[in-house]
Amino acid sequence: MTPMLSEIFYWVLNASIIGSATGLIVALVRKTPKFPSFAAYALWLLPLIRFWMPFGIASRFSLLSLISKYATKTVIVWEMSPHLLTSTTSNFVQAAESYFPVVYKTELLKNIFETASIIWGIITALAILTLFFLYTLSKHKLQDVCHLEGEVWISEKVSTPAVYGIIKPKIIMPDWILPEERPIILAHERIHIRRRDNLWRIVALITACVHWFNPLSWLFLQWFFTDMELACDAKVLKTLGDRSAQDYAATLLSCASGQRYFTSPFGGVKTRIRIESVLSYKRLTLLSTVAFGALIVAICFVLITNAVGG
Repeated sequence: MTPMLSEIFYWVLNASIIGSATGLIVALVRKTPKFPSFAAYALWLLPLIRFWMPFGIASRFSLLSLISKYATKTVIVWEMSPHLLTSTTSNFVQAAESYFPVVYKTELLKNIFETASIIWGIITALAILTLFFLYTLSKHKLQDVCHLEGEVWISEKVSTPAVYGIIKPKIIMPDWILPEERPIILAHERIHIRRRDNLWRIVALITACVHWFNPLSWLFLQWFFTDMELACDAKVLKTLGDRSAQDYAATLLSCASGQRYFTSPFGGVKTRIRIESVLSYKRLTLLSTVAFGALIVAICFVLITNAVGG
């Protein structure tokens, strides 16, 4: 069991390095002026994939092709032919002399990785168990709620409107929400439901638990949650119209509360940033949409492909 765990940890460590590099680039791109909120939110899928899968289709246009010249060894996983699809992985750790299975260069390295893998496995298991324990506790707020309409419920136990649950999500609002505020809040929360944001929250949290040793994974998690809310705000404004921006910002301010990790809340994720984004919201022109679309496609291709082996 220990050798297998050690091998898994070896590739998790490589995936963590690749995921970190991908996430840092996404973090820079999201700061581009007027960059679409939904595009910033969607781009976080790239580091998410990288944190789980160090393997990928080889391309000489990959970012890893450039990095491989200086900081990594490229390992061919399988190859149809030199001119067809080739799958590779980038070995940043370079502590092994052969792969599949991993054979370490020295006995000392083997012992270090076997010990580290046990520590990693124990903490990862505890983190995921804690995650699901807290998720179960959060679901207790689904009890003693009063049905309002459809998937909408009212409760005195919640401090801010939010979507609870994944399979059959419910929108639960505090009992102090004014009737005139409900349409804006419901428009926001229903977008979360359509995009299955609670599912993505859980996937992102589990990813951070697996890569608990990497501080960047937790930083990316916070930025991902922020971009999730900004993308949702932008969609609501696009639906309701620019004239609703001030009303939307006022409702955000009244619902501001603490961060919720297992729910998609209306308020609570860097409210000041969201209010500034709402008040400055402007729709993209056709030219801007095409330009950003081309940029996003290029970024995806460069970041999701692997270096060419050889």
